[in-house]
Amino acid sequence: MITTSARSIAGTLAFLLLVPFAAQASALLLRPAQVWSAGEPVHAGWLVLIEGGRIAAVGAAGSVSAPADVTVIDLPGATLLPGLMDIHSHLFLHPYNETLWNDQVLKEPVPYRTLRAGQQARATLLAGFTTLRDLGTEGAEYADLSLKRAIDEHLIEGPRLFVATRAIVATGSYGPAPRGLRPDVCCTPQGAQEASGVAEVIRAVREQAGRGADWIKVYADYRWGPDGAEQPTFSEEELRALVDTAHSSGRPVAAHATTAEGMRRAVAAGVDTIEHGFNGTPEVFRLMAARGVAYLPTLTAEEAYGEYFEHYLPGKSAPTPDMEQAKRAFSAALKAGVTIGCGSDVGVFTHGTNYRELEWMVRDGMTPLQALTAATATDARILRRESDLGRVRAGMLADLVAVSGDPTQDIAAVEHVVFVMKDGVVYRRP
Repeated sequence: MITTSARSIAGTLAFLLLVPFAAQASALLLRPAQVWSAGEPVHAGWLVLIEGGRIAAVGAAGSVSAPADVTVIDLPGATLLPGLMDIHSHLFLHPYNETLWNDQVLKEPVPYRTLRAGQQARATLLAGFTTLRDLGTEGAEYADLSLKRAIDEHLIEGPRLFVATRAIVATGSYGPAPRGLRPDVCCTPQGAQEASGVAEVIRAVREQAGRGADWIKVYADYRWGPDGAEQPTFSEEELRALVDTAHSSGRPVAAHATTAEGMRRAVAAGVDTIEHGFNGTPEVFRLMAARGVAYLPTLTAEEAYGEYFEHYLPGKSAPTPDMEQAKRAFSAALKAGVTIGCGSDVGVFTHGTNYRELEWMVRDGMTPLQALTAATATDARILRRESDLGRVRAGMLADLVAVSGDPTQDIAAVEHVVFVMKDGVVYRRP
């Protein structure tokens, strides 16, 4: 028989196991082997003091004064980094070798997709990615707003989210594509919001803003040409109206664009980021650099498509032509001096393996330091949150990750996460 007192103790212990560790401590002192932040050398033996959800102090042992009741977390052999970011993600998708995109949109109920998204958000956070920009629910309507709220209110665990709700697409250009359905089929779910003409485009932006979107996403091109060829969708006039309306509301614009002409139109219209850009030319990338338009290359998505549809075997097969084309575009963007952030298109591949994008960025021409900077300080700047995210610095929000080894020398170290903190709350520790 369990006594009332024993039941009380057992209940308390169970509750404490469910509550994030940092909720029980007024101050935390982190002692990793070394600390890295963008623009600085690696600092061996540095300490990081956390108070009230923010970084209170960073520095050598003798320079950090901690309160007497501080809780110390030792992280031997680990490098402490700012929380990693992936700012092209789709929490409402899962890999297409599990379920094809059309079937996810047409057959999986939105409540099911939302519950799955919650699990995928937790996997992402525990993998060290403390911030995501989710660029469209792909047919799950406005469920990302509820997911974001549930995370913010600590109902579920997940990264800090910036959401785009429903992307905006030209009528008839997106999917599930009408050409793939019976001609008499009506009113099937769509992966995004359709619009045609300036008035409809403006209305769509206002609807997204009114619902609470943090970013507006537009498809500047898509596979709607003859035989499914990629072609620009919106005119420059429509894109300018979209961007002007979004910017008037205080929201930046992300443009899906894989063709050079789609990219050019989007950049000329004033978008803030270009997503994918696989067929970008040196001229287009120079235009992006001149106008301060950032680039999210989504290199891992091309690897995933190769695996699913072209028999590519990682580490065994030669890169597919599409992977090689993505590499050429990435190299051209680097050479042109474009601001390049980390955005992977995760959801196409498994959530919680976002680190693959950093590894591809290094394989395709960045140094480990450049890739780490892209996934921290650069992404924070693209999100307009560089004042409180993306660096290990006093006063910043305490979004921190520790990995075994030294990712500044071997980027594969980002696979080995031993500690995760968001807003001063510990979600993973050794």
